[in-house]
Formats: sequence, structure tokens, C-alpha cells
Amino acid sequence: MSGKMLRILVLLMVMSLMGVSEAAVVSWNESADPFWSTPNNWGGGLVPTSADTASIGMVPGPVVANEGAVASIIWIGAGRATADLTVDGGTLTTDLWVIVGIDTGSNGTINMKSGTFRINSTLLLGDREEGTGHVNLDGGVLTVNNLEMRRGPDTVGTLDVQAGTLIVNGNAVPTIQGYIDNGWITAYDGNGMLELDYDITNEGQTTLKAVHKLNPSPRDGGLASSGDTELSWALPDHYMPDQTVLVDVYFTDDFDAIWTFTNPEAIRVVNKQNANSVIVQTQPKTRYYWAVDAYVGDPKDPIIGPIFSFIADNTAPEVNAGADVVSWLQDGVRTRNLGGSVVDDGVIQPYTVQWTIVSEPDDPNSPDAVIADSTNENTSITMSAVGEYVLQLDAFDGEYTGSDTITINVYVDSCEATKALPDYEPLVGDLNEDCKVDDLDMALLQENWLKDISLTDEVELN
Repeated sequence: MSGKMLRILVLLMVMSLMGVSEAAVVSWNESADPFWSTPNNWGGGLVPTSADTASIGMVPGPVVANEGAVASIIWIGAGRATADLTVDGGTLTTDLWVIVGIDTGSNGTINMKSGTFRINSTLLLGDREEGTGHVNLDGGVLTVNNLEMRRGPDTVGTLDVQAGTLIVNGNAVPTIQGYIDNGWITAYDGNGMLELDYDITNEGQTTLKAVHKLNPSPRDGGLASSGDTELSWALPDHYMPDQTVLVDVYFTDDFDAIWTFTNPEAIRVVNKQNANSVIVQTQPKTRYYWAVDAYVGDPKDPIIGPIFSFIADNTAPEVNAGADVVSWLQDGVRTRNLGGSVVDDGVIQPYTVQWTIVSEPDDPNSPDAVIADSTNENTSITMSAVGEYVLQLDAFDGEYTGSDTITINVYVDSCEATKALPDYEPLVGDLNEDCKVDDLDMALLQENWLKDISLTDEVELN
């Protein structure tokens, strides 16, 4: 081995050892404040890096309220302890495992209130014997590559979904549905319904949400237009025939006012009425809280409902550019209508629209496509080349833009367009494949009538 090669190998070994030494297990001690981002809250006075393991073994645990919190691995319940982690408005990203209830007899909890928690590997709830791992998905978005529950003997792993969203990479519907069937995943502590889908809400991912049995609108944790906002709900089932269900409804932008309930009259918007909706006034960029208490049975003892929340704001226009189209040229050209539609709340200003051609066939012998009036939802486009056209309709409301695309595939004639349809089946007897059975096919049939081209002897192939 040459001296140069030896020096390179030694350098690589040193760099490798340095990399190992940089990774560490950093323990939470909460010596300063509740926030993950405060260095003095961690052993050694250093916030975990993306190479470190964050070990949490106490309550209260860290609160992630800022952007950019990272770790390689997170242990919650380390040292057979009771511990928790809260994500409220910030972002937390891990490259590897997050284990909740990691040690024997430990009890760990993740509280998702708002913000984003991205786990690029596995979230494990309940690891070792009698370990307990739980997630309160009250808000925000929890994204994981894989979800595993109850690995060890006598372990407990549970997840309760309320206003938050769970996203799992790939098709995890069978696994998640199995956890639901086992009762390990619930909605609103058993008072709601879970909504599970793959490749619908999020492309290539499994999405789990929940809705309370009161079916609140605006959706819990959702977004609503500001100004006149309608709150609506489903009345609970009554116990007695012909019984009228009365409700009290409370509404405020002050969470403490509805949580402590010290002055209910000040935030009550419905007082013992048989109602399922009410109009309230909201301001943009503001979070609101509301609750429905129902009198079922005892007129003096209401059933206390959960606290729902939503953000009032200007919402982006909802744009529909129309369905994709299969078309063909007629006399070397095709002009067709574009019938886009836009729905907007009109909070800031009347929306404006813009059609653009994202892509079109590259045919030097044909002119480019032309949109008659690109600032009108309902307009037309003229195309002269065979191929795929992708058009985009944007709607701008003064703050946000909504977009949608439409694809138009243009073929040389109507038969080629017919053959491009996904359910195309050729006609029996269409010998020349021109999408019709006619005299030309009959002539071909007569020309070849009673001919036989089957082999009469073996053929050796070169």
C-alpha cells in the first residue's frame, strides 16, 4: 500500500471517529423554560442536532413552538419514567425512530396541538414490557414513514385523533385499519368517526382524520371565511320520543374564556334553543373556539361538548379548470370552449383569472395555440398541432391564488381519438382499423376469403 493511500485511509478513519463523537444522547432537564429551543433545558447546554438522540424522561417535557427543531432519534419515557413531548405551532423533524414508552414500565405521550411533526422513519408506541405510548392528535400534522404499535409483551400503544391529521407514507390502510379495529386508534375519545384514505387526500400517502359526532362546521381545526360565519352542528339523539333537544353554544377568540368558563354569559351565542346553526362575526387571521352543550334528558344538566376551533381568514379561491379532454383536428384545426369555474369568499376583492398554456406540442409546422381571452373563465382555445396541451387556470383574490389544470389531447382524426379512450375496444369486423365496419372491410374479407396461410411443414428459424 502506498504512503498516499495509507494517509487517505487514516484520514477517513479519523473523520469517521469524529462523526461518531459528534452524535450524542442529549437529555431534557427543563432548567430554564418549557421550550425545546432553549439550550439550558438540555444536558450540556446544547439543543439536539440532527445527529443526536433526544432523551425525554420527565413531565413536563419540551414544547416545540418554533421552526427548525431536529433530532436523529427521540426517546419518550426514558429511564422507566413518565414523560411527554408537545408540538404547538413549531416544526420538529427526526431522521430515525421516535419511540414512545421506550423502557419497561415507562409511560410516554406526544401532544400534537398545532404545527408539524415529521418522522422520516418509524413512530413506535409501546416498545418494551409494560411500556405505554400514546399520541393526542388534537391539532397539527403528524407525518411518519411507518407507524408501529405495541411491539413488546404487555405494552400499550394508543392514538386519539381530534382536529389533527396523521399522514403515513405509502399504502398503510390495512395496518391503520387493523389498529382501528383493535380499538387502539380512536376519534375524539370514542365520540367521533375516523376518516381513512390512501392516495386521495394526499397523493401516494395514507391520511387519517376524524370528525366529532356533532359534525361541527367549520371543521374542527379547519379554516373558514371571515365576516359572517355560520356555525352548525348535528343535534345529539334524544332519549325520549318527541323530546326536543336544547343547546347552549359558546363562542370566543379567547381560549381561556371558554376553558375556565368563569363568565359563560359573555361568550354564549345560543341559550337553550332547539337550533343547529348560528351566525357569528369573525375577523381575519384569528383563531376562534366554540362548544355545544346539549340538554338531553335532564333540562338542568347539559352534556358538555368538546371545544372546537377554527381559523377565520380570507380563503384561497377554489378553481376548477374543467375535465380533461380527448379531441381531434377538423380541417387542420380545433377550436373548443374552456369552461372554468371559480368559487371565492370575496373577503378582500373580486377575484381575477388568468389562463396560461403550460405546455403544447413542439411542431414547427403548426402555429402555437391561441387563447381567445385569457382573463375570462369562459373562453376558447384554438389548436393546430397533434399532441398534448396542458392549460392552467389561476384565480387571484388579492392575497391568495387558487389553480387548476386541464389536459387536452388532440389527435389527427376522430378514429385516433376514439382509440385513445381508456375503455376503447375495436369493432369486430373492422379489418382496416378505421373505427367502422363498411364496404372496405367487406372487400378485404372477400379478397382473403378461403385463403389459408397455416404451415404445412416445420420451419427452421435462423
